[in-house]
Amino acid sequence: MQEPLVLIPGMMCDARLYAPQIEAFSRERSVTVACATRGERIEEIASTILDGAPQKFALAGLSMGGIVAMEVLRRAPDRVTRIALMDTNPLAETPQSSAMYEPMIVGVKAGRLDEVMRGFLKPEVFAPGPGRMEVMALMAEMAQSLGPEVFLRQVRALQRRKDQQAVLRRCKVPALVLCGEHDRLTPVKRHTFMAELIPGAHLEIVADAGHAPVIEQPEAVNAALTAWLAQPYILR
Repeated sequence: MQEPLVLIPGMMCDARLYAPQIEAFSRERSVTVACATRGERIEEIASTILDGAPQKFALAGLSMGGIVAMEVLRRAPDRVTRIALMDTNPLAETPQSSAMYEPMIVGVKAGRLDEVMRGFLKPEVFAPGPGRMEVMALMAEMAQSLGPEVFLRQVRALQRRKDQQAVLRRCKVPALVLCGEHDRLTPVKRHTFMAELIPGAHLEIVADAGHAPVIEQPEAVNAALTAWLAQPYILR
């Protein structure tokens, strides 16, 4: 039996983010999209995911989902068989970057979720080309479905998150670090840095993709994930 795969969505995203991966990988293994909408701390979200996860599983997360995935690895390294970190960030917020969320919080509390999300996920965050507007429309639909309360919880969790560099240095399982070449939210250089922290990590830069390569270039991402899932276990 192939090891189960747990996917953690990014901020204000749901299972639709991973539709191409669910279709590709559910043919041969159990694929679960974890809930990342509960809890006001990354630690709480990770605990909830672990409570519902298989005993051992492959783990992948994008953006905020990658931040949660690193916390899952910190809490239960014996349960995570391999990890894929996509378009994400292992660093804690600085006081300055944390403060940048405050106007967004004010706007969402005032009923302007759509406007705030448009300002956060600007067109230049995604790869240029005919598919950009479709990706942005899906992002907006997912955010609208989740609503303002989820936004506020997730932002508070991001503001309070811990630095995970030490966790990555201790990682002893097959690791994939993946990023869209046009990602301006979590740029390529941040992923080069992450890959250098993790022993034996593979770095994959996806051409013609931005912050959401799983839907911008699903075939390339699925190929990278397939190679990652085929890697032999590393003895602890």
